[in-house]
Amino acid sequence: MPIYEYRCNRCQRRVSVFQRSIQGATAAACSHCGSADLTRLMSRVAVLRPEESHFEDLASGASLADLDESDPRSVARWARRMGREMGEELGPEFDEMVERMEAGEMPDDLGEGAEEGPLDDFD
Repeated sequence: MPIYEYRCNRCQRRVSVFQRSIQGATAAACSHCGSADLTRLMSRVAVLRPEESHFEDLASGASLADLDESDPRSVARWARRMGREMGEELGPEFDEMVERMEAGEMPDDLGEGAEEGPLDDFD
């Protein structure tokens, strides 16, 4: 039972129309203004992937293709992207570190006042 999306040519609003079958044509009308002058839209789709495939993509090296490790802003973009991919809140310390890198500071430059943590083992 598909749901089709339309744009109303009169009021320019997006309208979703539920149809009981794919075969039957429904006389769709705008739920906002009542106009039948609608243009069908392409709907977005979501592709569900297992969590393991996200980690495989991260490990493939493709996520590092545009990373310039000498540019703190590039590292910050990469860190934000990885944070989104992980799908978890990484905490205020992570956010502060990324904001400072976006301002042009490299993690090595952040030594003053920065607390040592588990990531310091990777230096």
